[in-house]
Amino acid sequence: MSTIQQLQRKSLLGLKELDREEIEAILSRAAYWEAQTEKVQPVLPGKFVANMFFENSTRTRFSFEVAEKRLGAEVLNFSAAVSSVQKGESIYDTVKTLESMGIDAGIIRLKPSGVLQELAERIRVPLINAGDGNNEHPTQALLDMYTMRQQFGSLSGLNVAIVGDIKHSRVARSNLWGLKAMGAKVHFCAPDNMRADELDAPYIGIDEALKADVIMMLRVQLERHESGMIRSAEDYRTQYGLTVERAAKLAPHAIIMHPAPVNRDVEIDGDLVEHPQSRIFPQMQNGVPVRMAVIERALRG
Repeated sequence: MSTIQQLQRKSLLGLKELDREEIEAILSRAAYWEAQTEKVQPVLPGKFVANMFFENSTRTRFSFEVAEKRLGAEVLNFSAAVSSVQKGESIYDTVKTLESMGIDAGIIRLKPSGVLQELAERIRVPLINAGDGNNEHPTQALLDMYTMRQQFGSLSGLNVAIVGDIKHSRVARSNLWGLKAMGAKVHFCAPDNMRADELDAPYIGIDEALKADVIMMLRVQLERHESGMIRSAEDYRTQYGLTVERAAKLAPHAIIMHPAPVNRDVEIDGDLVEHPQSRIFPQMQNGVPVRMAVIERALRG
């Protein structure tokens, strides 16, 4: 196996290429880390991990940073807004510079799709995808699956409905590929102009989506109002939002999920965010042990 192949096995660029066994291994290791009573378990002493966020993030970056510190790694935080990227330096040159300084792994969030794969072929340290364009967000999908596994024990045969802007959602893509690998059934629910017909999942209406075991609401990207994709937040809520009235139709065992940040009273009513059937905040909590497992995989194998 070549060095590049070995690195790509340790990297996590997406879930599209991962099989059930690999996903199970990550989820099981996350369960191990969740069970630890000591917050800090220094299994990565002397390892330098760079959080390279070329796109703004709060939850994902802090979740990765907590995970790194709990593993005992040395953490370097990089923000494109105050970096040489603002002066015209390429993303590749920036990442190559940090690699040259001796980082052991990089967490990368990017706006453009496709750049991460090119970086992984040229950079000699493991890379973990923290979201790239509308391509993938693998650790979000892993923490989503981990949350479902906590609730249902197994993902095989589970009915999952993902509702919202599928066309621009990296969360929807990673969840689709990861859940299908685990034997779950995935349906999409979206307005016609927010569909991604190239993805292999059937579309259903909102009433049918309410019958799922898991109803996952995607964030409405309000900035798309300007492009005419959304006529108004109120109109979207009326047609596709998870309202209190709609939530009353969910099966008692069903759970509500959302990758956050949440637009309250748009894609989901504010009263439902901490509803007994909601797992939105547990999802955020689960992000830490899942990302601990992914980082450990990159640096220890």
